[in-house]
Formats: sequence, C-alpha cells, structure tokens
Amino acid sequence: MFTGIVEELGTMKKIQRGADSFRLTIAGKVVLQDVKLGDSIAVNGICLTVVHFNERFFDVDVMAETLRKTNLEDLKPGDRVNLERALRVGDRLGGHFVSGHIDGVGVISSQQREDIATLTDISAPAEVIKYVVKKGSVAIDGISLTVVDCTETGFQVSLIPHTAMLTTLGFKKVGDRVNLESDLIGKYVERLLGLDRNENK
Repeated sequence: MFTGIVEELGTMKKIQRGADSFRLTIAGKVVLQDVKLGDSIAVNGICLTVVHFNERFFDVDVMAETLRKTNLEDLKPGDRVNLERALRVGDRLGGHFVSGHIDGVGVISSQQREDIATLTDISAPAEVIKYVVKKGSVAIDGISLTVVDCTETGFQVSLIPHTAMLTTLGFKKVGDRVNLESDLIGKYVERLLGLDRNENK
C-alpha cells in the first residue's frame, strides 16, 4: 500500500528484455536508504518487488501482465520515474490509499497554465472513468491528485509548482501515456452494492 506522495525521481538505468518480461535497473537514493530484498517500491505507480539492490541501484522484475496493463514499455534508459516506498504503519497519510495496481493507461490530452497551476486533462478508459468523481482522488503515474472535473471520457487535475517540480508530470507532454489508478473506495462500494443486490434477489 502507498500514499501517492512521490519520494523522489529515479532514473531508468537499464532495461533487460525477456520474451514477455522486463528486468529494470533503476537509480535512486531516498528509496534505497532502508531497502531490503523483497520490499515493494512503486515505480510510476506500479507496485514492484526489489529483487536485487546496492547503494545506488535496485532491480525489479516485470511480468507480461504488468507490461500489458501499464506504460512501462514506453520507458527507455535515461528516463525519469516516480518512486515511493510502501506505507509503514504510523506514517502520515498525505495523499490517499494507493494500491500500486494499475487500472488502465490514459493519455495527456491538453495542458494549460492558470497562474501558478497547470491544468492537465487526461483521456481515460471506461474502466477508470467509472470510479472518477469530481473532487475525488486519482493516482497518475503514482501521484495522488484531486480531480478538478470529469466527463465520460476523461478528467482534469491541477498541478501546483511543487508537484510539477518533484514528479514526472512536470515534464510530460500532450500525447504522453500515463498509468492510472482510481480510488479504492469506489471499487469497494461497487462490490458491496453488487453483493447486496444479489443477496436481495
């Protein structure tokens, strides 16, 4: 479990491609301070397991299912990535509960400055949009953000300069693909309502 508060920008150092898998080598500093083998680190919002590390880099394995559901195939050596360690009991929850399980991939459709903020529109698949509500939470490449507005095909978020400076959204462009995770609460509510309807039949 994560909070969507990015701890640092890491750098993709190496991508080893298998038949239907990747092994990624990522440079980091903050996330390596207390890392252990088997720890979970969110990479652009994707919960991945540390399989090897040293004082400067860590390796994660990516299976075919993860490649199909995320934008990891877009990455190349030298690209920056959002990194966050798993939430510990007792930590402040500055964002919202983020599982690290991507629901779909969206596309940045427009960007517009509004004084200090950057209004960013994301086109999103139906499986994500159905859980997105105005003023609710959404994770974009692992970044916890508040939804400004939403339609049947997408939604808008607003970035303050601090978020733009410390995350990949600060240099993403129109047309770039982003990982999306909708709020867990909506999924559980839908599941519970569905169970209730079935029980009352």
